[in-house]
Formats: sequence, C-alpha cells, structure tokens
Amino acid sequence: MPFFLIFRLKRSQNFVFLAKITPIMNTNTLSNNNLPDVQSSADPRNIDIEYVGVKGIELPISVQSASGTQPTVAQIGMYVALPAEHKGTHMSRFLGLLKEHSEPLCKSSLIKLMGDMLSTLESHAGRIDFDFPFFVKKSAPISKLESLMNYRVHYRVEHKNGNTTVTQTVTVPVTSLCPCSKEISNYGAHNQRSHVTIAAKLKGDLSLEQQIRYAEQSASCELWSRLKRVDEKFVTESAYENPKFVEDLVRDVAVALNNDKNIQAYSVQAENFESIHNHSAFAQITCGCMD
Repeated sequence: MPFFLIFRLKRSQNFVFLAKITPIMNTNTLSNNNLPDVQSSADPRNIDIEYVGVKGIELPISVQSASGTQPTVAQIGMYVALPAEHKGTHMSRFLGLLKEHSEPLCKSSLIKLMGDMLSTLESHAGRIDFDFPFFVKKSAPISKLESLMNYRVHYRVEHKNGNTTVTQTVTVPVTSLCPCSKEISNYGAHNQRSHVTIAAKLKGDLSLEQQIRYAEQSASCELWSRLKRVDEKFVTESAYENPKFVEDLVRDVAVALNNDKNIQAYSVQAENFESIHNHSAFAQITCGCMD
C-alpha cells in the first residue's frame, strides 16, 4: 500500500509538501508457483481456436542440403490449437522450443519439433512455418565462373487429425521464351524472367537442390548470378532453341514430380512476368491432397 510523507522546506515554514511514496515490491519472493496462471483459466464463451501462437520470429537457423548444412536466417511462425475451455496458450514456450532445437531443418527434425511443441503446449494440433533464403553455388555454363544463386524456401509442418505432414516449397527464378513470338517473328522472340514455385508434400527425403533442378530443367533456360559474354551468348541461344509457354513450364515440372517417389502430393505454379504486357501469365497444377 502507498503511504504519504509530509515535509517542509528548510528556508520556508509557509509551505507544506505532501509526497506519495509507493513501496518497492520484494521480487525475491516471486515465482511461477505463487503467481496466477491466467492463460490456463476457464473461458466462458465455449469457442475453439483453430490456431494461436507467435508469428514473425526472426532467428538464425541451419538447413540440411545435399552439399551439407547451410546457415541462414528464417522468419518463423508457430501455432497450436486451443480448446474452447482454455482462455489462452503459453506464448513464451514457443521461443523456448526453438532455443532447444538446434538440429538442421529437414523432414525428420521438423517432425520432432512438431511433436515436442504439441507435448509442451498440451495441444492436439499445430502448425510451424519457416521461410528463408537458400543458396546454391553454380558455375557459369561456358566460363565456369562460380557464384551463389539465391532461392526462397518455405517449410510447413502441420499436425491435425492425428497425422503429421511436411511440405517443402521452393521458388525458382528461370527464363522463359515465347514459342508464338519465335514462330511469327522474322528474328528474335520476346522472353522474360519467370518464377516456378513447387510445393511438395514429402513422403521421403527430397533435397532442396533436386527440387530446384526440377524447375530449372523445365524452363527455357536457367539463371546464373554471374555471367561473362560467352555465357550470355549461351543463355540467349539456349532459351531461343527451347521456347516454353507458361503451360509448358508447369506440365514439364509435373512430369518430373510424378516420377519422384519421395513426393506424396504437390502443387506447381509458374508466373511469367511478361516483357511485352503489363501483366503476368500464370498456370498451376495440383496433384493429390495438399490440405
């Protein structure tokens, strides 16, 4: 309880000052055992929450690749289902789980993280998202100059209805050249950069490098970060000899994915950032259940 202290200035007897003094709390006696757990209290509205948790966590992580372990920085989201009778979840426990799990990201480590999260948060369902840049060392096609090529990767592990799934998504920039433009033009053909996005629900282990190659091998030509003139000539002529509509892109990727026994289901999207239009061309194929 606050109390009041009355005092006078030394040089004046005409003014009385009244000061409010609040005692400092003794934190030495505080612990989780004698503080109320509001999150675990009952909620009278009787409404389940599908997912609740933390979003926008940014942390350094490592990811497993065909060439070894690669360090990167990820944006992370972690969520669990909350039953109707509970008022809230324990947000700090999510961060504790990330501190305890230092294994490189892969299918098996993600499944383990999900199991630990559900146990720690005492929930029957949950979802975890990791989004990060991934780099592949590539050699230019003719000069063989080495450089790093960057890609976007997204991992989603989800547990619901007693089943855990891991979806591995890559977004791959490539070159596409229009077959129609080549056919009707006396010389040249319009081409553009395209993004191929492959979301694969994993049945086995699929390396990020292999998933990226499925997109690059299906395009008019792949991209490199560093090219000399001899490489630029190769890229230009390769794309011209291998024209692809956006429909060709997704179909050729789908053919490759259909033959991969490590993939349970997939969605492939292609977006061409058209060089002669102020809009994009888009195509998508989904095979199997991606929910």
